[in-house]
Amino acid sequence: MKSTLGRSGRTARLLARRGGTVAAAALLVAGLTGCGPDIGSGGAADSAVLQAPADDAPKGEITIWDRSGDLYKVFDSAIKKFTAKYPGVTVRHEAVDIDSKLQNTLITGTDVPDGVFLDDAKVGGYVSHLWNLKDVLAPYTKDIAKQKVDVNTVGGGIYGVPFDLDPGLLFYNAKALSAAGIDPNGIKTYDDLLAAAKKYQQYKPGAKPIHLEQNAFNSQLQLEMFASQLGTSLAGPDGALRLNSPQYHQILTWLDTVRKDGLGTRAEYLKPSDVSALDSGDEVFYPWAIWFDFAPQQQLTATKGDWRAMPLPAWTAGGARSGAMGGSSFVIPKDAKNPKLAWLFYRFLAFDQAGYTGVYGPNSVYPGGLNTSIPAYRPAADPAKPLFRPIDAMGGQDLWKTAVEASREIPGGAPIPAWWSGAVDYLGTDLQKMLDGALAPQQVIDQAGKDIQTNLIDRK
Repeated sequence: MKSTLGRSGRTARLLARRGGTVAAAALLVAGLTGCGPDIGSGGAADSAVLQAPADDAPKGEITIWDRSGDLYKVFDSAIKKFTAKYPGVTVRHEAVDIDSKLQNTLITGTDVPDGVFLDDAKVGGYVSHLWNLKDVLAPYTKDIAKQKVDVNTVGGGIYGVPFDLDPGLLFYNAKALSAAGIDPNGIKTYDDLLAAAKKYQQYKPGAKPIHLEQNAFNSQLQLEMFASQLGTSLAGPDGALRLNSPQYHQILTWLDTVRKDGLGTRAEYLKPSDVSALDSGDEVFYPWAIWFDFAPQQQLTATKGDWRAMPLPAWTAGGARSGAMGGSSFVIPKDAKNPKLAWLFYRFLAFDQAGYTGVYGPNSVYPGGLNTSIPAYRPAADPAKPLFRPIDAMGGQDLWKTAVEASREIPGGAPIPAWWSGAVDYLGTDLQKMLDGALAPQQVIDQAGKDIQTNLIDRK
């Protein structure tokens, strides 16, 4: 889906939330942007339910697939803590292009890994080849962010061990807003954001304060973040399309208003034109996932240190102030040789304090801790017990507390359909046409909805 979201040319892979480098970011988004798998697109979830190992001193070898890059290195360092707890288990950790290799591996059943790091958007397309984890997850489910449980649930089974949570936040240039006399604390709703953008534009004529995403994939991903705030998504729990709704009409109308009122900087996420507008103070509001914090840490120069984050505005007064944008989980293939040992490994990473601290806490890869997502497991995401440190590049802000508190407002979700990435060719493309001024919001809904239904859903 995100291709998990698939087009090799899409820069959507800039889901840089976990990578500390642009290359890592590209790899991550690639996973999200790849074409949804054909396998499982029409198959039912298997009834095989995994059980936890009974052995107190388990022994054996497991092969774990992760993408190459900084996150691979983080997991690699955490393996040492796992094997210290389970010395009888050997972990073969492999850096793999999961999007290009997993599908054929599961189809042929050859050299199948015991565990795979997979984008949430792809889990639903693979369920016929995965273990149902509902029993082993039962002791933890009530303490996992509901949205993460929901996106991994298909037909009553849970097919992924929820790992990270990527809450949406409103990033803003605090120094620029202060100079314009704008108090960000007054931005409670998206109407307030429009008013603040207009005020900033009066202060700095020619500025276009709000980011308007120009990449079709990323714009659809951001659209889903907005929809998540409103408790909806492109597909419902039954897989039925629900684009034609008041919620999507409201979101698209707001984006179209930003365009028509000249309040938006049209640019691709962190491409040179985007970075230039951010550093010049022309673009000062960025509603995005937590992983935008990569920008002030790695890409911005003139405004480094000026950026802060706050909860997203609400669509209606008192509404949810965050939505999910991206995310990944761990899955265990049914043809794995040692699935129970893979469960032990993922249980350690996700639910054991030594494991999740090893991933998110200060380490050799991220001296201040991994700060481009937060754990989906609530006991690990305690606002009073940060796993990563305040970010110097964001003026020393305690982003942990802000992100954790915002994440608790994310409504539940639904499994992401295998056709999600294919929908980018219709919804993402038509959204861009709207931002070009060629389509109205309802035309996007009608046209993209018809194309998705006809070309992606009905053809299965």
